[in-house]
Amino acid sequence: MRKDVRILLVGEPKVGKTSLIMSLVSEEFPDEVPLRAEEITIPADVTPERVPTHIVDYSEAEQSDEQLYQEISKANVICIVYSVNNKKSIEKVTSHWIPLINDRTDKDSRVPLILVGNKSDLVEHSSMETILPIMNQYQDIETCVECSAKNLKNISELFYYAQKAVLHPTGPLYCPEEKELKPSCIKSLTRIFKVSDLDNDGILNDNELNFFQRTCFNTPLAPQALEDVKNVVRRNMADGVQDNGLSLKGFLFLHTLFIQRGRHETTWTVLRRFGYDDDLELTQEYLFPMIKMPPDCTTELNHNAYLFLQSVFDKHDKDRDCALSPDEVKDLFKVFPYMPWGPDVNHTVCTNEQGWITYQGYLSQWTLTTYLDVQRSLEYLGYLGYSIIYEQESQAAAITVTRNKRIDLQKKQTQRSVFRCNVLGGRGSGKSAFLQAFLGKNLQGQRRIREDHKSFYAISTTYVYGQEKYLLLHEVMPDFDFLSEADLACDVVCLVYDINNPGSFEYCAKVYKQHFIDSKTPCVVIAAKSDLHEVRQHHSLSPHEFCRKHKLHPPQPFTCSTAEAPNKDIYTRLTTMAMYPHMAQADLKNSTFWLRASVGATVFAVLGFAMYRALLKQR
Repeated sequence: MRKDVRILLVGEPKVGKTSLIMSLVSEEFPDEVPLRAEEITIPADVTPERVPTHIVDYSEAEQSDEQLYQEISKANVICIVYSVNNKKSIEKVTSHWIPLINDRTDKDSRVPLILVGNKSDLVEHSSMETILPIMNQYQDIETCVECSAKNLKNISELFYYAQKAVLHPTGPLYCPEEKELKPSCIKSLTRIFKVSDLDNDGILNDNELNFFQRTCFNTPLAPQALEDVKNVVRRNMADGVQDNGLSLKGFLFLHTLFIQRGRHETTWTVLRRFGYDDDLELTQEYLFPMIKMPPDCTTELNHNAYLFLQSVFDKHDKDRDCALSPDEVKDLFKVFPYMPWGPDVNHTVCTNEQGWITYQGYLSQWTLTTYLDVQRSLEYLGYLGYSIIYEQESQAAAITVTRNKRIDLQKKQTQRSVFRCNVLGGRGSGKSAFLQAFLGKNLQGQRRIREDHKSFYAISTTYVYGQEKYLLLHEVMPDFDFLSEADLACDVVCLVYDINNPGSFEYCAKVYKQHFIDSKTPCVVIAAKSDLHEVRQHHSLSPHEFCRKHKLHPPQPFTCSTAEAPNKDIYTRLTTMAMYPHMAQADLKNSTFWLRASVGATVFAVLGFAMYRALLKQR
């Protein structure tokens, strides 16, 4: 909403422009009227809308045409004043003033106009019969007010309507010729309806209507008032009320009715509460709230954010199969202006046998977005209405900024839940297969992935000491000379080589010596395709000798050429190393340590799924 309002009064000489301003300020008709009143500012605390208002007079005798054009360009609303007892001043409204104003304003952002019939005290009849055809001809005219500066009739109302025309304009909402809401308004109100429809049944029940009312107007509706609203809709709109709840048709009808009855402020209050600006676009402040990101920190979703996302999943998982079908995904993102997830997402997170994103995969994708691009995550949460549903100041309340990694190293403990593993290796070494195996896909399943649907990320949960953590794998392109800071910044490094390719380990050795030999980032060497025959590597040291020399864990054999889902023990190890980088390699080689770290991983995974199914049954 605008922070101030600038009202300009124009019209023929002697119609009473200056008198109107002076009567408003002094609350009495002036004995002497100057040629032009000085610009006045009415403080916010004495205006109905609590917005500072500047009122500007125009005098043909004192001002040039150029000064008039400047004032027109600065005005938020223009009052064209005529005298109800002067036919010529009424004719000038259409023959001179409206064309002049239209010529000086941009077609796409026309200034609202108010027609002001002054000196109503001098006549017994109304000028509205003459004015109504003019109002019908020009859609920029918001309203017409007949008033009298002499007896103070409708003076306050005049300036209230002028202020209202700026703060609650009709133009973006409603088409008077068609007598219906404009498409952009329907689109915005439809999103608001879907966000408010907490159970996604296409109807706002009494609880949802009350929550909506309290959210927008800070007060619930009394039961009788609620029934009265529904009865109005029932009488005027077929299917407006279904199963004793308000349908989308009924919701849109109510807002049409508000506007037709001059209660634009009701619809604007709703739109602004849900983040919309005067052009019915979601504001930058709403979508991208400020969040401080110190260096060496990461961003994660907090507990409330996961609860909210779970509720969003629940309301769209219509068949209760703990996965989102393509249609369910499409329905979920109807409140977005575009589809945020492409086909690569199905190969970034866990899916079911049909290739649909599971509940775990859905949360994983949100976790990934928040980690890699927190602004995008804030935007997405904004579309879903997080701050409104959870009654928070902004989506920033959903984000936890972790503490600096250096402090974690000093204290030898971390409170983070998401750990990044960068996967490096030469071309054809098996990096992509390593990522997909983390999502439970064996080599046969991976061969079905289309080239243009491939992802360079994979994220899922692992369990370390019974704690659920997210491990994010990122496949780094094998361009040794152009590894960026982002390619190197991570919690643990995977160096992958193909045991069946004699030149494969060379790349791993080079990368390690160039970038990680003096780094505190833990490194693991993966001997990929371990189901194939192992050949001697061309590097001067064998992979085992290289690892021993540099005090690394011995190469970990790995294959995804299995009948069942590939073994996931290595991913638990990677997560553990990311969580405890301070531990000596000797500790990490200790088999008892690994047994302790991974104990219960499968049990916790099964329990987690079972608990979610149980919660679904309760709901």
